[in-house]
Amino acid sequence: MLTLQHVLKALLGHGIGELDFKLPEAFIDSRSVSESGLFFALRGERTDGHLYVDDAFAGGASLAVIDRPIQSAYPIVDLRAAEPKLPERAPFSLLTDDSLLALQKIASYWRSQFDIKVIGITGSVGKSSTKELTANVLSKRLVTLKNPGNLNNEIGMPLSILKLTEEHEVAVLEMGFYVPGEIKLLCDIARPQIGIVTNIGTVHAERAGSIDVIAQGKAELVQALPPAPEGVAILNYDDERVLAMAAKTKARVFTYGLCPQADLWADQVESMGLEGIRCRIHYQGDSFYVTAPLIGRHSVYTMLRSAAAALSLGFSWDWIFYALKTSNLQLRIATTKTASGALLIDDTYNASPDSTLAALNLLDDLSGRKVAVLGDMLELGQYEDDGHQRVGIRAAQVADEIVLVGQRSLKTQAAAIESGFPPEKIHWFPDQSGAARYLQDTLKEHDIALIKGSHAMHMDLIVASLEIVS
Repeated sequence: MLTLQHVLKALLGHGIGELDFKLPEAFIDSRSVSESGLFFALRGERTDGHLYVDDAFAGGASLAVIDRPIQSAYPIVDLRAAEPKLPERAPFSLLTDDSLLALQKIASYWRSQFDIKVIGITGSVGKSSTKELTANVLSKRLVTLKNPGNLNNEIGMPLSILKLTEEHEVAVLEMGFYVPGEIKLLCDIARPQIGIVTNIGTVHAERAGSIDVIAQGKAELVQALPPAPEGVAILNYDDERVLAMAAKTKARVFTYGLCPQADLWADQVESMGLEGIRCRIHYQGDSFYVTAPLIGRHSVYTMLRSAAAALSLGFSWDWIFYALKTSNLQLRIATTKTASGALLIDDTYNASPDSTLAALNLLDDLSGRKVAVLGDMLELGQYEDDGHQRVGIRAAQVADEIVLVGQRSLKTQAAAIESGFPPEKIHWFPDQSGAARYLQDTLKEHDIALIKGSHAMHMDLIVASLEIVS
């Protein structure tokens, strides 16, 4: 377990004094600090953690890391001093140059204390589902750590690594991306030996600039892997930008996809609606039929990635089949019914063109009157028009009725109408409240409503308003 002396060695290169105590968890929110926790005071867009250091101590924290002097009822040790001295007991604060950098240094040091396999996962779409399924599969046999929720950035991933214990045998870590250099930083901390790249799409293109820059940033994962045989780069054969990363790594390349040229590939993919998917998997000349409780045909890629990771760690096919079939995942797509009897497919966490098209394909697999409720897709940059238009064309092919939310979705509306969809069956609203009222009045028994949009569109409020019943 992480201790005070580990923290000091990470920040100073050596320990000081004799005082030592355990730090079972690390936090950045003073409201969620547990007994004896380690609190990092970080400056955010809305507030500053330095305002809540004493609140963290009142909540049970033993140690805080700060990067500016504060008024506190507890001692402050300036680690920038020539000879810093520890107080006789906790709690107290450590003053450093940069709290975030200190978090990353401590996480990197803590990672170095473990001889453990680390799997890094990145890509534009499917990171979280791949992380969840991979961790689920591996946990059938190995003690597995994974990022909680979407803690996949320069703050969340180090906090996840600080949860490592001597019991863990493998860590599965999702790595987020906005601009080049971010994934390299995460890899410097986590030191993955296995890297999985899902795909390259236009999500976050507004920040990154272009899809080529996104591909460059995602490639930092495979560039950070150790050489073969220790390093393994698991790449999507069906995505040309991902496949091109094979030339950028010294690791062993393991490809997956729906093409027979891939090392691990699938065909006869069949969606069983909300009951899961089945397919035939091919590997080294053998073929196997597999079923898994994953929603939508696109989930076959998630299955292949997880199987590839398990194979890279020496799992047998018997173990992999068992783990896939018995996986009990809480993925972001949820289904429930309204009081009127309509089925809701809640995919409101976020949206990109690729993930929205996949959700529409799932809607196409189901039986009933289909209503596509789609909000704006944000952060697409130069790909905004094309993305909304592609979604409009597919929605016109799948849905019986289309409900749109947000200014950008007017492009979706225009594309659907140009595709021949009846204008009277498209309903546009400037925000989610109008769409919620419309759906409350019109959804009925045997209707199926897919609800999806970027997180900032708050499409989840539509779901919450529809009188959900268990």
